This record gives sequence, C-alpha cells and structure tokens, in this order.
Amino acid sequence: MIAEPEPALPWTPPAGDIEMVEVGPHWDAVRAPVAIGERALELLGKRSGAVIADYGLMYWFIPSGHAQHWERLHHGIHALGAHGAEVTYVGVPPATWTQGPRLHWRTPASDDRYLTDPHRLRLALARALAEPAEEATGR
Repeated sequence: MIAEPEPALPWTPPAGDIEMVEVGPHWDAVRAPVAIGERALELLGKRSGAVIADYGLMYWFIPSGHAQHWERLHHGIHALGAHGAEVTYVGVPPATWTQGPRLHWRTPASDDRYLTDPHRLRLALARALAEPAEEATGR
C-alpha cells in the first residue's frame, strides 16, 4: 500500500545567505542536468513551481513523500527525498538571488507557488529526454 504524501508545510527561501535545507520536511526535490531541465521548464510553462539552478544542474520542489515513488529516468535525473536512512540537503539561495551562473532561482519561489506537480514534471522531463532523439531521427 502506498502511503499518501504529507501536505506541504509553510516554507519560504532564506533571507540572508545560502541555506542547506533538509529534503523531506517541506518538500522533496528532483535534480536534472540543465540541458534537460531547461527544455522541461519550457514544456511546463506556468505549471512549474520554483526552480533552483546551480551551474549545470536544476532542482524542482515536489510535495514531500513523492520522491520515494519516483520512477527513475536516468540521464542524471534524480529524485531526492527523506525516505531511507540517508539525510539529503539542497543548497537554497536567498529569494533575491535570481541571476547565475552560480546558485540562484531560475524560477523564483512565491508564497503560494513553489511546488511542482510530480506527475507533470516527470512527463516534461521524459519528453525533454525523448525530443533530441526524435529530432536526430527526423520524426
């Protein structure tokens, strides 16, 4: 039996400096290489929640508890959650850091929108992975 994920707890980005935030209590995260992540972000459009970018990686927040059921897509895409014995942290920049290339908000978090629907995110990432192969074969 699959347990229902916990509801999202109130959360806001740090105010002053980068903060290492434990994955699980507020959200789980999905990490993808930037080349795949940018295309997925384009596909999601306004349906994407907040996204952190850090050089060659992007991180989406999904509801806490969903990472343990995430189907692996490979190609450097990983779901990070609080399940198992490992404790995982994600570096989170202050809300005002919106320029890269170092750790910054690619899509800033807001009070009412920071989580991305995990099903939509998975579909967007899968499509982003598939499209380069389709272009190469002329489909």
